[in-house]
Amino acid sequence: MFGQDRGRLRRYYLQAWEKQLAGDPLEPLESLIAGVIQQHPEYHALLQSDDALERDFTPEQGQSNPFLHMGMHISLAEQIGADRPPGIRDAYQKIKNKLGDAHAAEHQMMECLGLALWEAQQQNRAPDEQGYLECLKKLL
Repeated sequence: MFGQDRGRLRRYYLQAWEKQLAGDPLEPLESLIAGVIQQHPEYHALLQSDDALERDFTPEQGQSNPFLHMGMHISLAEQIGADRPPGIRDAYQKIKNKLGDAHAAEHQMMECLGLALWEAQQQNRAPDEQGYLECLKKLL
């Protein structure tokens, strides 16, 4: 949707949040983004600043990237909604039931998602869906 345009993607996050705060109607993707932002009050001030559009968030600076973090929540929501890879919805329900908290379940699942994406990038291939699901099963 946004290609490699980091600024455009980040602007979309900011606009979705502005619309949410103003009580304006949201498109489905904007609603998903605004819901994720709502769960992260630590990012609210950042998302009310154009500084967030160009800022780099690096581990060397002791920072995690809030857009990456929220994007992973969105990816998980999409995966769970579509049950893709097959079985992720069931794994999510089990992890959520074990922890008693959907947000905490997603945070644990993000470790597996991040690992699957990192391995795919390192090996220049598509993510290993079975390896990803196996990692999720270990959370149980």
